[in-house]
Amino acid sequence: MPNARELLAFYLEAGVDCALSETPVNRLVEEPASEERPAAKPALFRTANPPPVVPASAHSAPAAPDAAIMSAREIAPRAASLQELRELLERFDGCALKSTATRLVFADGNPEAKIMFVGEAPGRDEDLEGLPFVGRSGKLLDLMMAAIGLDRTKVYIANIIPWRPPGNRDPSPQETQICLPFIRRQIALVDPDVLVCLGKPSSQAVLDLKDGIMKTRGKWIDYDTGTRKIKAMATFHPAYLLRQPIYKRLTWQDLRAVQKALQG
Repeated sequence: MPNARELLAFYLEAGVDCALSETPVNRLVEEPASEERPAAKPALFRTANPPPVVPASAHSAPAAPDAAIMSAREIAPRAASLQELRELLERFDGCALKSTATRLVFADGNPEAKIMFVGEAPGRDEDLEGLPFVGRSGKLLDLMMAAIGLDRTKVYIANIIPWRPPGNRDPSPQETQICLPFIRRQIALVDPDVLVCLGKPSSQAVLDLKDGIMKTRGKWIDYDTGTRKIKAMATFHPAYLLRQPIYKRLTWQDLRAVQKALQG
């Protein structure tokens, strides 16, 4: 059984940082049905002719996620610079993750770098600092880059999702599609020679790959930035390597291939 300190550490890592009440409640136990219905509370305002209830199927407007995706696809290409793109994201309210995150996590590194790394979403440490890959997985990414002579002054790092999902949960497909136009525009503005997608979610969304990371890693494909085609590769996410260090050997092979591509 975990002790109190271990439980607190688990809750903190999961994003639980406040209590709903001082008294614990078992929400898995069903409450007994009451024989008497509670009296309805008086309405503050009443109308003589309340509007009819319209079934959801009768509405012709698109659902909120679809509208947000359409809006993102429309406004993201308008950014003529990375600064403009950041300002667009600061004003964009189409992704609900913005309301639960501490801050926008836009990017880190050199915007004129020849290589760009793209992950999936920020975690707790990134949410606090406003920079991608600064936690445990970020430290491993720094070591991975150093192994081929790179550091954050020579690379550009970003995520598909610029806001931390609550509790570090996986972003939903809708959230990914809403944010995808912005990361695509970010890639086009940086215009690197080499693009490296870290992990399955990043490689499937950005590179439009269908297979899992085991089948797609280490293989070069062409990525169209809109103005030219650049070399792109998928490899393991550092967070996955922390859980499965056995795959560091394969990642080293991928990094060597990236090093050779940068050299010529």
